[in-house]
Amino acid sequence: MKEINIAKTLITKRKEKAITQDKLAEYIGVSKASVSKWETGQSYPDITFLPQLAAYFNISIDELIGYEPQMTKDDIKKLYNKLAGEFSSKPFEEVLDKCHEVIKKYYSCFPLLVQMAVLLTNHYMLANGKEAQESVLHEVIDLCQRIRTEEDDVCVTNEANSLEATCYLMLQHPEEVQELLNGTMKPKPSDEVILASAYQMTGNIQKAKEVLQVGIYHHLINMMDILPSYFILNQDVSKQFENILQRTISTAELFNLNKLHPGVMLKIYLTAAQCYAMQNNQDKAIDMIRKYADICTSESLSFELHGDEFFDSIDNWFAEFDLGNQAPRDEKVIKRSILQAITENPAFAAFKDQPKFKNILESVKSKLGNL
Repeated sequence: MKEINIAKTLITKRKEKAITQDKLAEYIGVSKASVSKWETGQSYPDITFLPQLAAYFNISIDELIGYEPQMTKDDIKKLYNKLAGEFSSKPFEEVLDKCHEVIKKYYSCFPLLVQMAVLLTNHYMLANGKEAQESVLHEVIDLCQRIRTEEDDVCVTNEANSLEATCYLMLQHPEEVQELLNGTMKPKPSDEVILASAYQMTGNIQKAKEVLQVGIYHHLINMMDILPSYFILNQDVSKQFENILQRTISTAELFNLNKLHPGVMLKIYLTAAQCYAMQNNQDKAIDMIRKYADICTSESLSFELHGDEFFDSIDNWFAEFDLGNQAPRDEKVIKRSILQAITENPAFAAFKDQPKFKNILESVKSKLGNL
């Protein structure tokens, strides 16, 4: 991020053109002393001189004053990670004020605004009380609506659309969700297959493999992310629920998802445990909680996106993400939410005093440390 610094720009550009302060002063129609004060930061040029100065050095006025209305992808990533870390260690309102300052300063940098929306959506629950939490979600909605109406990049507007729908769902406004997402579920050919075929035609077999591998990973994780919601819709039909769960777990074992993507598996085991609890099947509920805890206490637990022996060509794809392979929340916040998901879950209240359940909780608390 750049700060406004016309003095530095004037010095640099003047030296590049190999001209003196006298010559620049003559061109603009001011004294040499005025140019000297501009370059030492003692004063600033009159606003009417800015177009002349910019034209003389063949640069924009933004470049002249050292103002950058857009942020680079790396800057966005660094800022996101910095603010996510502060959400885990500083008062929520303090960090929220910083987010507001960033949004105001870079109000036309839509890729940044999307990431600010992602950041707030991932941390709104840290606000003090329901009213404050809902206020943050409404902020995100307003931000997403502006992005959707003013940004031309389809990828950015699609992400904003999904984030807005997510916030409406959290606010329990299903009609708005349906209005935003209806019509987006149209079947279409797989772009990965088309692109891989094109690479194959040109003899680039390795690139074709990479494209297909990314497609397989993407669809696999999306499917596993959807299944917990399908559990809930079928939990009152025991036979159907068991069938869905067993197919899910078999797929997870086939691709070693406990290590490849522990985040999606935590969601699967937690939801399965909740469904069993609603069926009053405490033994199976605790068994799912144990599987959940096994991931939490695993030495290989990682919150970063990564490949494995099967997905050995997807790291470059992760590097292209706005946040790279990093998780959208700080590790402390993630661990805290993992623990709260079982310690504060009303679905598990009926067996919270059972020794097996208490032992599982203690093992998770011990592994995750002091939060």
